[in-house]
Amino acid sequence: MNVTLIFLAAIGAIIVWWLAGQRLTSKPWLETGSVHLPAHDGADRPPVPAVKIGLFVFLGVVGALFSLAVSAYFMRMASADWWGMPVPRLLWVNTAALILSSAALEWAKGEARHGRMERLRPALAAALALAVFFLVGQIQAWRELVAAGYVLADNPANSFFYMLTGLHGLHILGGLAVLAHTTVKAFASEAATDRLSLRVDLSAVYSHFMLAVWLLLFALFAGWANDFVDLCRTLLS
Repeated sequence: MNVTLIFLAAIGAIIVWWLAGQRLTSKPWLETGSVHLPAHDGADRPPVPAVKIGLFVFLGVVGALFSLAVSAYFMRMASADWWGMPVPRLLWVNTAALILSSAALEWAKGEARHGRMERLRPALAAALALAVFFLVGQIQAWRELVAAGYVLADNPANSFFYMLTGLHGLHILGGLAVLAHTTVKAFASEAATDRLSLRVDLSAVYSHFMLAVWLLLFALFAGWANDFVDLCRTLLS
């Protein structure tokens, strides 16, 4: 329960901090025309697109889902039939790929903001290729574990590993569909538009969030999160 509350509090703080800097009273769903890019002088901030607010609400729900799953993971660890499983070395490579993919999308966001299509296209292509590499690597890590005898029904630790990585992979796959569509649009467009810039921005936000979730899961599987939980319990006791 403590783990769930801590994770939800962190997600809530991030959402509140972001929304506090936005013009929520502008009612962006009533606005017409294209989304305006931020003014250079920062004096008159544009209205926040409704789709961006919707994305943050969705990410809050996803964060709550993963927090509940992580909380169940910690509670199940106390059972007598639980024994850990090794972390495949390939997960380190996959993690690096996901970090680079997120960095490439941040690069793409800056290029889209400045309308540099000749740099935006390779940035999006790199982000897409690295995200695909991550998913393929995750599947390969599953294959290695199964070949080593760590099957799904062997013990609860295995079940949680496959369930959590599979759930995360499905969310990455959903983001890939949007990113692929955005990349195709970028290669088909001759100039950066407000709509394309918004698509890139949303893809970057989603990618950064899923990277943060994966880093949490990776720390969990590697055993680093146990020390953090023990520290939290000590502080809360």
